[in-house]
Amino acid sequence: MDIFSILGLIGGLALFLYGMELMGDSLKKLAGGKLESILARLTSNRFKGFLLGFIVTAIIQSSSATTVMLVGFVNSGLMHLGQTISIIMGANIGTTVTSWLLSTADIQGTATIMKLLKPESFTPILAAIGLLMSMTAKNDRKKNIGAIMIGFAVLMFGMETMSGSVEGLRDNAAFTSVLTAFSNPIMGIIAGTLFTAIIQSSSASIGVLQALSLTCVIPYSTAIPVILGQNIGTTITPIISSLSGNTESKRVAIACLYIKMIGVVIVAGVFYLLNSLIGFEFMNMRATAFNIAIIHTLFNIVSTVILMPFCSLIEKLTVKSIKSNKQEKTDIFDTLDERFLSVPAFAVEKCKDLVGGMSKISLEAFEKSIGLIDNYDLSVFREIEELEAMVDKYEDKTSTYLVKIAANNMSATDSKIVTELLHCVGDIERISDHSLNIAKAAKEIDDKNVSFSPKAKEDINIIISAVTEILNITSQALINDDLELAKKVEPLEQVIDRLKRKIKNGHISRLRNGDCTMELGFILSDLLTNFERISDHCSNIAVCLIEINHDSMETHEYLNRLKSGEIKEFADMYEEYKAQYYME
Repeated sequence: MDIFSILGLIGGLALFLYGMELMGDSLKKLAGGKLESILARLTSNRFKGFLLGFIVTAIIQSSSATTVMLVGFVNSGLMHLGQTISIIMGANIGTTVTSWLLSTADIQGTATIMKLLKPESFTPILAAIGLLMSMTAKNDRKKNIGAIMIGFAVLMFGMETMSGSVEGLRDNAAFTSVLTAFSNPIMGIIAGTLFTAIIQSSSASIGVLQALSLTCVIPYSTAIPVILGQNIGTTITPIISSLSGNTESKRVAIACLYIKMIGVVIVAGVFYLLNSLIGFEFMNMRATAFNIAIIHTLFNIVSTVILMPFCSLIEKLTVKSIKSNKQEKTDIFDTLDERFLSVPAFAVEKCKDLVGGMSKISLEAFEKSIGLIDNYDLSVFREIEELEAMVDKYEDKTSTYLVKIAANNMSATDSKIVTELLHCVGDIERISDHSLNIAKAAKEIDDKNVSFSPKAKEDINIIISAVTEILNITSQALINDDLELAKKVEPLEQVIDRLKRKIKNGHISRLRNGDCTMELGFILSDLLTNFERISDHCSNIAVCLIEINHDSMETHEYLNRLKSGEIKEFADMYEEYKAQYYME
């Protein structure tokens, strides 16, 4: 084998792997994280789990990617070990779809229809259409479809390049002797395992075998054990991924290994026993790319049928193999697993969930703090401090993870959501800070043993009601991405500003009449400032939601348009809130 053939083989493999990665990444973007979300939630029984594993893997074209996601789910507490076993079995069959796509390269015939079905006839057209869509499409969906077409074309071109580079090996005695060595079941399984472990993709290694079969005589006696080994080798990816995870995630990786190894032992044992007794005549015949796809699929179907009834036993075996660490504790932030970064859309969904939870904690801190104004309780004050510290932790963890997501190649939609969340987490954190400030003002009232006049209490209760409503509206708008709710925030924020001014003016009048004191005036000013700041941060969040959904970040321009009276809807809502929170 000369140097040019070697370079051609390496170049073809590189193109093949790049095309597979491009196609897989684009398929993930097209799915938008929805498949992974469904996978994490809808696994109530083994048959449903099997079906979901099959569908997800058939779509994203990688059982390794699916099992790595499962490792992440279990590591973050979204799933438990028992749910993953049937999903892994479904993924094993789903991954065979790629080999069937590649088997089209083996189509023979001189008829026009047969020529058109061969990849070299239609992949250039696919590549041209895909390139055109990627360059001209304005929405993510069409761009991703274009990228999928390009990825498939590159993958098939890589396969053709590999086949062409090894064409001279057909009559090479040294290469033939290597193939003969792999006819030994043990040697073939080891070779298939090692090669797949190196490139970390059974689909890719099966594709290489199919490419070799197009120009070289690869007998069934060689193809079968190599395929069996390739199925074991693909488990290296989840094993590596689980090394940084907890005990449960390691068990998922080992379960994946056990499923493949037990399947190989049973299928190989029965097959080679029958071969020794009967002597299968086809073993020395040439295996085509189509035949390789059949063998790969049959192995996974047969092993799944055999092992599916024993999911519980596999789970027990896995648990016994990996002892639990009793000191391990689950954490809400475990959902920000770095394994999910390979599927940015799903990682973004996890961040959205956490930001929603963060907003609820800030709302709880505010509700507790306003309760202290009339009825101070030290234990509640301590709870507010803990809530504020928790929100700080949310901001730190979520912001860091969002920056990591932003470093990945993702869709324009996901990019907008990441920008939105990065803007919002800071405002939510500041809301919890102001809630703690309100609690501190309540503590000062209790420490100094002073109280507001009945009129001041009435006014404070009105602005508290308004701030409570704006917080609830903002939280719901953020969690549900509800733009109609978000539009209600700014008019209410303007009413809160108006209430603050009226309460201050009322205090000055009471101060002149001797109905209030300067000391209480300072406390009242602190409370009003924090109420206003909370409403300002709610406004920031709402305007961010609206502007990002309109592909803009011109927040000042938007606010100026609102306040200028250009938008009648705003004026109507402002009047409604002004009447609702009327103050004499």
